[in-house]
Amino acid sequence: MPSVVGLLEQHELAARRRVDGLREEADRIQAELATAEQEWLEWTIARERVGAVLSAPGGDSAEQVVTGVPDDAVTNVEAGASLPVVAKAKSQVPVWREGLAQAALAADYQRILVVLADRVRLGQGPLTCQEMASAFGMDVVPAKVEALRSKAKRLVARGWLAEPATGRFTLARGVSGSGGGS
Repeated sequence: MPSVVGLLEQHELAARRRVDGLREEADRIQAELATAEQEWLEWTIARERVGAVLSAPGGDSAEQVVTGVPDDAVTNVEAGASLPVVAKAKSQVPVWREGLAQAALAADYQRILVVLADRVRLGQGPLTCQEMASAFGMDVVPAKVEALRSKAKRLVARGWLAEPATGRFTLARGVSGSGGGS
């Protein structure tokens, strides 16, 4: 007759295998989703550029369509002023601006904003990437933490998050995590 501990270990092993299988499937689906979102973004950019070219009166806006920089910025550069910070066309994280909806971000980035918005709402301080991984129910392993750190740093660079202390992240001033951009 098998021991109770042996039976429990068998059930635990079976449950762990199921969890591992589901995680692999979730990772595969996440990768497929990222690819689909990128393709969607590229088609959206193509449609917008073709629309801009077709609706341009004459050839004045050709430089704007190609570079994605407004005409007045080109004039400012010619006059010696610096270019404004503009998100690259293929960027999945747009530069934050007043009124920009959180929905402009991929789901992983939105999750980070929601967790940090909850912290702000509760009057709690910034989070580390290890704490975020734990809050998301992820294994706190270097690969997962570094993936979160990369996303958080990208959000900082684009104005969505602030990093008041090295490795600690919070919402940037004016950003809310509740779907809206302000």
